[in-house]
Amino acid sequence: MSAFWVLAVFVLVATLLPRVGLLAYWTRRTTSARRAAVEDALKHLLEREYRGRSGSFSSLGGVLRLSDAALMALLSRMETQGLVRTEGQSFRLTAEGEHTAMQVVRAHRLWERYLADEARVPLERLHHEAERQEHVLTPEQVDLLDVSLGYPTHDPHGDPIPTRDGSLAPARGTPITAWPIDQSGRIVHLEDEPPLAFAQIVAAGLRIGQVVRVVESSPQCIVLGDGENEYRLAPAVATNVFVTMADFAAAETGVVPLSDIGPDTEVEMLALDPSCQGFSRRRLMDLGFTPGARIGVALSTFTGDPRAYRIRGTTIALRRHQADMILVRPRPSAERGLAKQRTTG
Repeated sequence: MSAFWVLAVFVLVATLLPRVGLLAYWTRRTTSARRAAVEDALKHLLEREYRGRSGSFSSLGGVLRLSDAALMALLSRMETQGLVRTEGQSFRLTAEGEHTAMQVVRAHRLWERYLADEARVPLERLHHEAERQEHVLTPEQVDLLDVSLGYPTHDPHGDPIPTRDGSLAPARGTPITAWPIDQSGRIVHLEDEPPLAFAQIVAAGLRIGQVVRVVESSPQCIVLGDGENEYRLAPAVATNVFVTMADFAAAETGVVPLSDIGPDTEVEMLALDPSCQGFSRRRLMDLGFTPGARIGVALSTFTGDPRAYRIRGTTIALRRHQADMILVRPRPSAERGLAKQRTTG
């Protein structure tokens, strides 16, 4: 047999092998791409309905970046599958479409929670990484992820995570642009769309759980303050920062993260920061970091990270990002002792 025919047979076999051939690979890739397009469309429609709006041909085209012909074919296929229905110029989810969309959103937000808490992926990279994984995880894998993370209720951006039965908590917070001047508010949600606005929020140093107040508001600039720093954002960017009334712990004078206490200070724990969710929250509570616990610094490294703390008769080492999640204040006896030192001094 000539070399040509040997090569031809090899190419034919490599193409037609049932599981590892090029044809099988191309079929899987095409099927995966079609599934991702359907799930992205369902996720967009769910987000619109969650915010009290409806999806349109234009809004879907902007998100999916498909040609008009490709988008029309996609929507026709989704209607045939019973996932969406047409209402005038709008598209709405059917019960089956909503169920599928919830599963995709649940996978996305749980994976973001994992990346933030366990893999320590920077906040600005979470969305992109989760976008890829949400189409790969099976429902069984998503359930296992939920269990391993301790059933978190919100993702790192403050969005609620759908439960296994498909329920979704209502949106929280008011845009900071509509918040009263000089009133403290706790950041509960940072909208990650559009990416450019979110990148500016992250670069400014704002984070979930932070307590801020509006220092100044004008059509050109929104100035926020947290008692130590000021943050300047364009109003179009600031509208993606959502706040609620600050809880008692954050509103009290003298409340600081555990990472900020000095080496000779004994403090009382008030609460875990609301942004501490899932497995990280459960792990800290299992170590004894619960309200009322007395804590002191046992050992500090040259860089201050990690640090060892005395709590409940034992010594626990924490990274700074973990200590940041523990809200404390000086114990009353310690405050009186400091006041006495200042008077006698």
